[in-house]
Amino acid sequence: MTRTSQVHSDRHRLLTEETLASGLAGLSALDSDIARIVETLGPPPLWARESGFPTLVHIILEQQVSLASAKAAYDRLLAMASPLSPARFLEIDEASLKTAGFSRQKISYSRGLAQSIIEGNLNLESFETMDDDAVRVQMMKIKGVGSWTADIYLLMALRRPDVWPAGDLALAIAVQRLRRLPDRPTTDELNALGDRWRPWRAIAARVLWNYYLSGIARKNDGTRFGRRKSSSTRGRT
Repeated sequence: MTRTSQVHSDRHRLLTEETLASGLAGLSALDSDIARIVETLGPPPLWARESGFPTLVHIILEQQVSLASAKAAYDRLLAMASPLSPARFLEIDEASLKTAGFSRQKISYSRGLAQSIIEGNLNLESFETMDDDAVRVQMMKIKGVGSWTADIYLLMALRRPDVWPAGDLALAIAVQRLRRLPDRPTTDELNALGDRWRPWRAIAARVLWNYYLSGIARKNDGTRFGRRKSSSTRGRT
């Protein structure tokens, strides 16, 4: 990477209201379908979450369930332990976590995450200065943290501008409707389609999520929705 491109990358490292507006302008000029969504619905919300252990546990809870279900479980967890820390989480017994809404698998994932942080094998604070790929590598060493979970953390908590969670169901549905595709795109196909929207794929994702949530992208679709991993979809780890 040249010095000029590095400066350009650093300038857009954090997604803000300013860079959101800049990215939307660039995407709209590049892609008439994106431009149409923005013109119809306006700019998407700058969905963001605090970085750290609590948010990552929340994202783990969102794996394969609805947003509402995950949020309810997360709120019950906070009622038991707030402020939530890795050490405090490990003090909660399995029965209480199950009552809160954790599956046995997600208890294991979250405890493993907490233990990794306590033992110093995972430093979430260090992610602030690491590039996207390096963050993914570190996160995916933790059992239960796959590409979708890492991407949502990068996109929501670290607010990186060019993250593309291709395993997200709502994105697949929205892209299918947007591009008028006969079949829902696979993860590989979504990755290929997303390449067009570099270096603003995280903004494209927000535009498409907004499109999905508006109901337009789901119209006449035979599947029951209301699920998105980062906001309301069933997806992957």
